[in-house]
Amino acid sequence: MAAGISVKHGLLSCKSWLYFTVYTKISPGSACVLRRASSASADNEKFCLDLVRSRDYDGFVCSLLLPEEARRSSLALRAFNVELAQVKDSVSQKTIGLMRMQFWKAAIEEIYRDEPPKQPVSYELWRAVRKHYLTKRWLLRMITEREKDMDDRAYRNLQELESYSENTQSSLLYLLLECLGVKNVHADHAASHIGKGHGIVTCLRATLYHSSRRKVYLPMDICMLHGASQEDFIRGSREQSIRDVTYDIASQAHVHLEHARSFSNDVPAAATPAFLQTVVLEDYLQRVRRADFDVFHPSLQKRNPLLPIQLYLRSWKKTY
Repeated sequence: MAAGISVKHGLLSCKSWLYFTVYTKISPGSACVLRRASSASADNEKFCLDLVRSRDYDGFVCSLLLPEEARRSSLALRAFNVELAQVKDSVSQKTIGLMRMQFWKAAIEEIYRDEPPKQPVSYELWRAVRKHYLTKRWLLRMITEREKDMDDRAYRNLQELESYSENTQSSLLYLLLECLGVKNVHADHAASHIGKGHGIVTCLRATLYHSSRRKVYLPMDICMLHGASQEDFIRGSREQSIRDVTYDIASQAHVHLEHARSFSNDVPAAATPAFLQTVVLEDYLQRVRRADFDVFHPSLQKRNPLLPIQLYLRSWKKTY
């Protein structure tokens, strides 16, 4: 399905080859330079596309359904988000992770000076910033929040998880809205709630993975309220206390989803492609409910094969 969508929308732009053809007739030397530049640009784009497809498949399909003028920039932003997200799990020492975050902070500064580092994601991000005049603050906020999260501890309460989600997932949505050329206060409010809901659902979905590594990040206040210990999650307990924790957290994600949709009549249609992630959130919340809020149920570990079709239909309807 994803491959079909990619072909349909022409993910790789042919503009650079058009410029190449024109300049070939003017200057052979210029043609060689352009050929190398075009090849490098295509390689950078493919790197981001492959990274997002392998590490954020839902986001990958959502990006393919964006208007052509925003599609490549969306993949760049999602690749940037993946790069930040995987730092915590890919380093053995916090110091190394902080060094990587410092690299990205410096990279953002260089991008806004039109001097992007020679790194595929950085180059594609620079291209997106230059094309859409993206707000620097949102990019830096994503890095700063991930940097604080390097402490490797559970969220103290649900509000802390919501704050983390706002600063990471909502910031990404604000940038996607800018790629779509949307400046609307109602769209921003919807993006805030969708980002929070997305962050909460992501935390739930990752519970099995984190538990297998003897780590638990679910809000401690809710776990304490229902008498569920971290050891219960680590050993994959399916007791009622674990289900109650899952229910409370999933319910809060549902509340944010409903709040986001309460703005739908005032959100311009041009903004709805940025909110396709609501289909993914809704799908998980429905499946966890059918599993009686057993966060370790095998059905929750499988990808919904119909999700790309559901995303396509929602994009066609221009709703979220």
